[in-house]
Amino acid sequence: MTRSAGFVVLPDSIGAGELRVAVPFESARVYTHASGRPWLVTRDDVVLATAGPVRLAVIGRSPADADRLAELAARITDLSDVDKIVGAVLGSCHLVASVRGQVRVQGSLSGLRRVFRSRVHGVPVASDRADVLATMTGAGIDEEALAVRVACGVQLGPPAGDRSTWSGVVAVAPDHCVLWDRDEEREARWWHAPPAELSLEQGAAVVREALTEVVRGRAPEEGRLSSDLSGGMDSTTVCFLAARDAPDLFSFRWGEAEAGNDDALYAAQAARELPGVEHLVLPQSELPEIFADPDVPVTEEEPYVMSRTIARTRHNARWLAQRGSRRHLAGHGGDEVFCPLPGYLHRLIRRHPLTAWRHLRGSVALRRWPLWSTLGQILTPSTLDAWWRVQADRLTYPAPPLRRAVLAWGTGPLRASPWVTDGGVELAREALRRASEDAHPLAEDPGLHQLMVVVRANAARYRLLARLYEEADVELEMPYLDDRVIEAVMRVRPHEHGGPWRYKPLLADAMRGLVPAEVLGRSTKGEFGEDVRVGLRSNLPVVLELFADSALASRGLIDPDDLRARLTAPQPDNTTVIALESLIGCETWLRTAAPTIPAPRQPGTRTGEPDLATG
Repeated sequence: MTRSAGFVVLPDSIGAGELRVAVPFESARVYTHASGRPWLVTRDDVVLATAGPVRLAVIGRSPADADRLAELAARITDLSDVDKIVGAVLGSCHLVASVRGQVRVQGSLSGLRRVFRSRVHGVPVASDRADVLATMTGAGIDEEALAVRVACGVQLGPPAGDRSTWSGVVAVAPDHCVLWDRDEEREARWWHAPPAELSLEQGAAVVREALTEVVRGRAPEEGRLSSDLSGGMDSTTVCFLAARDAPDLFSFRWGEAEAGNDDALYAAQAARELPGVEHLVLPQSELPEIFADPDVPVTEEEPYVMSRTIARTRHNARWLAQRGSRRHLAGHGGDEVFCPLPGYLHRLIRRHPLTAWRHLRGSVALRRWPLWSTLGQILTPSTLDAWWRVQADRLTYPAPPLRRAVLAWGTGPLRASPWVTDGGVELAREALRRASEDAHPLAEDPGLHQLMVVVRANAARYRLLARLYEEADVELEMPYLDDRVIEAVMRVRPHEHGGPWRYKPLLADAMRGLVPAEVLGRSTKGEFGEDVRVGLRSNLPVVLELFADSALASRGLIDPDDLRARLTAPQPDNTTVIALESLIGCETWLRTAAPTIPAPRQPGTRTGEPDLATG
């Protein structure tokens, strides 16, 4: 098995030298510890610095170039000194350090750059790809992790959603790093949410500076830079910032499928104010249908939940590549960081009750939340571990009302899809209970915790989305998920850029004067529901055929007859379609993941994972 991109980190120990041949890369570069032993095996581009016994490597997008990284390496005398220089390399990148036989590996706080760890013959190894470690260790499937994804789908957030679906391969939490001292291993938390002390006005200035810096200089060394320009606030902002120093930029958007979608009007307004940018539209008639080719796998890394647009994404990537793009900027992440969920009301009502009451009344009126149950949630908050236990206990309860306040620790109550078997539900419950043991708040304010939950849950999907662009030799970049942008947003008091009255006020105020006022004041959002309905009707026979001989059913996780009945019945809302999309990702991944899969374990037995001390 070979990999087109990725890296593996090895410790500075005698046993690690023998593992170099087990890394499943062709034509990889090997960087060494000061001892001469192999340290970093990679096919990715690396910014490297050395200073005596110190080695620093940055993989991905960072403000630290080679010269700056060399300056930082010169300040380090032992591994603990790396903490002092992390702020200077924050971006969307991995940081790997080797200092006098000790090693540190970390990714980005969004989770877009992940770290996985395992052991091969007792020697610790780390990688940015779980499937690479699965190949090196001969890992099978983690039944519990797969079952909880099958049961909960896109509703699942961290830590349960972070869990690797490969047995014995551990997904490191994005706010933690891996530390090695030869063959001894532990994890440590490297990031804590900053205090949210800035007003909306102050925060807008900080966010403006962060976004401007993050987007600056994105043009590739070869080929062209392209950017989404859908007409929405997120993509339009990125395109306008990129156009300031990318003379060969071209913008991209899909043609609309529905007459009621007004994206084209706002995109045209934005394009008129970017006369030096080439504006390209991919007609709807040339796009593959939604749910086309549902049986075509994406990656062996983990299930890909955005399966309904796989064919369309691959087509887009090839289309961009044919027009010379080698790097594409997307607005993914804008909704996640600039639309805070209302969990901030918990703290606000205790500190500023009148302000909280105004927010609550506005949301009840505009979003039609039930007043008394919403107020009850605010006044009786639960702990994070208790929330996860409740999700396990209520996994098969009826679905809650669609119009409700999301005020707890997650993004909504978790409910198992109706086609999940009793055995699958029990395995999923075990995973949720385990999450209650491992979970820690991602920020002190529940609203900021929710923000990071949404960021991390969706970054996991976008990480695999980037693999589809990579197939066409196009690098997909998402500036809103840069560490610097996320930290800037989290420094702003959440109630000042949340609430029911304005749409993304923090981003709008930050971009005032740079992006057309018509776009910043837009109160509508493009609708693609008919596109989904038509695509599913057209491709339903192929979807049903996929599950007629289901790998998930063979493992006792789903009932294909129940699934067929649900899919062929009238759909009162989009909940079944959303759950189906995730289910397809699990099915195609399982079929591709391993030619030989060990027999499923029975509920009640725990999947093994490497022993680890936590610091």
